[in-house]
Amino acid sequence: MVNFSALASAVLLAVTAVTAHPTGAPLSQGELMRRADFQNFARRSLNACQDVLKRRGHTERSAARRRALADDLRRKRGLPTSSIYKRLDLDDVLNTDHQSNATGLTSDSDPFDGTSSCTLVSETTQGPYYVDGEYVRSDITEGQEGVYTYVDVELIDYSTCEPVADVYIDFWHCNATGVYSGVVAGGNGDQTDETNLDKTFLRGIQATNSDGYAQFETVFPGHYTSRANHIHIIAHNDGTVFDNGTFKTDSDHHVGQLFFDQSLISIVEETSPYSTNAQELTLNENDSILSGEVEGTNGVDPVLEYVYLGDDVSDGLLAWGSVGIDISASYSVSSAATLTEDGGVENSSSGGGAPPS
Repeated sequence: MVNFSALASAVLLAVTAVTAHPTGAPLSQGELMRRADFQNFARRSLNACQDVLKRRGHTERSAARRRALADDLRRKRGLPTSSIYKRLDLDDVLNTDHQSNATGLTSDSDPFDGTSSCTLVSETTQGPYYVDGEYVRSDITEGQEGVYTYVDVELIDYSTCEPVADVYIDFWHCNATGVYSGVVAGGNGDQTDETNLDKTFLRGIQATNSDGYAQFETVFPGHYTSRANHIHIIAHNDGTVFDNGTFKTDSDHHVGQLFFDQSLISIVEETSPYSTNAQELTLNENDSILSGEVEGTNGVDPVLEYVYLGDDVSDGLLAWGSVGIDISASYSVSSAATLTEDGGVENSSSGGGAPPS
């Protein structure tokens, strides 16, 4: 069993639109060295938080929250709540199965107690399909078909070992057939469909509470050419929530991407409507962003923990992870479009027409 128990966790380093590479170009040697140094520093800092978070009772509260959440989701979906939740011990990233329902464990085994390690580090790109001005909401499905997935994201300040409250998490991903809402561009579904600019499915924003977490109700993300299935997140230090429920900010950002087990992806991709997606499926091991986070770093694992809510993936999933951030950092992130009261407006200078990352 791994010893990094407090966070089940992720290191999220901030990057700017200037240093991001929206077309997937490689980082310079200097950027790679600085990034690796920061990753190792942050990783050590998060390891040091383990005992601190336990003493403060944060680890126990997080485990209890996820356990209660899983039971509640089962009840809401008409699934039996008596089944024992189980957990796997973890090894390395790409060969690790993060599903928490292994056999051979006792009733004392708890998949939610934070003894698994998941570390997200700085990305080589923010992804050019970021849309600002989205709605503050937890349910972002908007009727999109796919495998029901509930995601619990927790923010930790790795320099103080404190949960980060009152930070807005921008959360978005493509649908089951690899299309993002809010953007009209080549490589993003039917580029002649101008109505997609006004659509908001699978995008939403939530503020973290006093325990540093926010939750999103969505469907499992699909895939598109050159990228494995993933979720984008940006953490905003402040901003304004308008009367119509949308959020706008010009301030600090922390950027990252969340991934899933390849074994889980393979099962999901066999179901409809994922199976109708004609775009080539990129495996985790061939994803340039994921491999860039894993290779040459100390214990990095950007893959979410998860449990089946029932006996089959069709019953839905609960996924979770913690994200360590530097709340003192200040960065600028450009958007592909902005959601206004009159609909979506494309930002022509953002590079939003490039293939998504």
